Amino acid sequence: MARNSKYRKDRIAGVDEVGRGPLAGAVLAAAVILDPANPIEGLKDSKALTEKRRIVLDEEIRQRAIAYCVARAEVHEIDAINILHASMLAMQRAVAGLSVKPEYAIVDGNRSPAFECPSDWLIKGDTKHDSIKAASIIAKVARDHEMIELDAVFPQYGFAQHKGYPTRMHLSALSKFGPTEIHRMSFRPCREALKQNE
Repeated sequence: MARNSKYRKDRIAGVDEVGRGPLAGAVLAAAVILDPANPIEGLKDSKALTEKRRIVLDEEIRQRAIAYCVARAEVHEIDAINILHASMLAMQRAVAGLSVKPEYAIVDGNRSPAFECPSDWLIKGDTKHDSIKAASIIAKVARDHEMIELDAVFPQYGFAQHKGYPTRMHLSALSKFGPTEIHRMSFRPCREALKQNE
């Protein structure tokens, strides 16, 4: 990974995505530029935090970050270009949407999409780099909130509980009721459920 010490710390954006694994819903990404003079205590990978703690930190990040942006790639884009490329597209949109232009972006994972600024990737970055941790938290809270709202539209699928991931409950409902317009038809369980319900 390239050294980033030559960039101003208050112009480095951490980038992460959430929602590559679910069978339904958009994939979301966030980009965050933290303020080195105003650190946030308790940042961790979103998966290592309770829902209650994520919500508290989400509010803190949004109030205290120099800039943040949550962006998305929709289900039809996932199905058109595949989930990996859709995740990259969401990350590009998140960085492009920052109100403060970053000098450098660092992405969780093993690859980085092309941004207007230089960038690099960091494996397990959501456990190592505070701005990536912050991005993982606000992306996760935003997507979870969205899936809870979709649960009210499609109550038989249990989206509020599993957030679209392929749990036994979700797969059972998918088999019984078939896919909705928010299901990713490029994912095999959704295609199989459609065939079962034709």
